[in-house]
Amino acid sequence: MDIFFSQIATGLSIASILLLVALGLAIIYGTTGVINMAHGEFVMLGAYSAWALQTYAGVGLIESLILIFIFVGLFGWVIERVVIRHLYDRPLDTILATWGIGIMAQQAIRLMAGGELRYVQMPETLSASISLLGVEISAFRIFVLVFTAALFAFTWYLMYRTSIGMKLRAITQNREMASSFGINSDRVYSMTFAYGAGLAGLAGALVSPLKSVSPEMGTSYVVDAFMVVVLGGVESLVGTIASSAILGQLTGFLAFYSNDTIAKALVFLAIVVLIRYRPQGLFATKVRG
Repeated sequence: MDIFFSQIATGLSIASILLLVALGLAIIYGTTGVINMAHGEFVMLGAYSAWALQTYAGVGLIESLILIFIFVGLFGWVIERVVIRHLYDRPLDTILATWGIGIMAQQAIRLMAGGELRYVQMPETLSASISLLGVEISAFRIFVLVFTAALFAFTWYLMYRTSIGMKLRAITQNREMASSFGINSDRVYSMTFAYGAGLAGLAGALVSPLKSVSPEMGTSYVVDAFMVVVLGGVESLVGTIASSAILGQLTGFLAFYSNDTIAKALVFLAIVVLIRYRPQGLFATKVRG
């Protein structure tokens, strides 16, 4: 039972990180239809922001989260205003454009901060372990899990219980009709893209104490984020959290019985099979014609 609970805890830890990384992508991809290949670089910018604030300004990780969200969100807002908004009707061009933006972001970080690995110190108050059901769990991982759950709840409330979310869902269903009712679709899309980018920045900041920080770190995260979104369904926030849990537990148990490489390969295989037989995802929202 100790082993079972240990693997459940590991799976929940992986799931929380997957959800944290994928939530911003789910918002952008599910509402604007933009396949944002630079999402991993938004994660990377959040991690480097945490490192820079800690190294040069002495600001702790927890205290820097709001600043990181604002900084990466503003970066995403600028990208949307300058590049993305001109490509909403050209989905293939958005892939190329965001891929190029990601490369430029990597090179800019490499020029400013160097290419060597960087490390972010874990908050001292969260560096201990907590015993739950006989399993030792890092207090920081518990914090990430709770923070992710709170962030998801806030995002769900923003999407389904506020006027901004109502306007966004109206634009998603029929942009021309929504505009005829006076909804400024350009402004709503800008805010949505900025919010999704800010969420990605928070994800990068919170995973930075768990992994080394490098200009290329976002590449693996964008793949994981797309896996979560594809499995859960593009327009389903509930599907995003469910798919994160499924992939987290599956990865944890497969890695325990084999290794990380085989676990990742088997998860990829499962996603490929899913796309073949259910391309809309497991939790896609049904739309009546």
